[in-house]
Amino acid sequence: MIDLYALTSPNVQKIYVMLEECGLLYKEHFVDVWKGEQYKPEFSKINPNNKIPAIVDHEGPGGKPFTVIESGAILMYLAEKSGKFLPKDMAKRYEVLQWLLIQLTGVGPMFGQWTHFKLFAPKGNDYAMGRYNSELKRLYELLETRLGQVPYLGGQEYSIADIATFPWTRNHDAQGVKWEDNPNLARWFNAISERPAVKAALAKVSVIKSNRETASEEDKDRFFNRGRYARA
Repeated sequence: MIDLYALTSPNVQKIYVMLEECGLLYKEHFVDVWKGEQYKPEFSKINPNNKIPAIVDHEGPGGKPFTVIESGAILMYLAEKSGKFLPKDMAKRYEVLQWLLIQLTGVGPMFGQWTHFKLFAPKGNDYAMGRYNSELKRLYELLETRLGQVPYLGGQEYSIADIATFPWTRNHDAQGVKWEDNPNLARWFNAISERPAVKAALAKVSVIKSNRETASEEDKDRFFNRGRYARA
């Protein structure tokens, strides 16, 4: 059994998808980051970085409980545990890992900053909004080009690179990116959306209650490490 500490973000969604794809048994533990639950001592023991997702595999290496933090590391761990979605062949493996890292170092951070400045930052951040909007569009162009060369981001087979990236593209319309202008992304996105495990994962995420919409300014300041929570 795997304990999954989660809520609803794209980084969490990718772990839900992976667990469903691998057919692994897991138990959900909701950590409402909008209410600061990630800073509770019991969760800090699991993840000292105070982020979700995190997992505790009660049948880890050597049959002992093992904790994994960071979504990319969790995907790699689950791939090795299950023997799925990460090729054994070295060249194919590193094709997948390259595109996984593009999500972890590019798509996730840049799309996340775009969302922050679009939805949560005070007015008057035109330079920041322009910067992240341009980078978001560049990354979509990169994905579109890649998917015109191969069926999936890591190559010929569906992999953890796709599982990692897919949730970040679910808001493409709101981000100003139209699938009719990106046929390769549209094909890829629709194929993944139709996978039974993906449908099951997203159905679970859709019913999770989050306090984001009712978060107070104090809650937002704590979440974004700003105001009285900012580090001097």
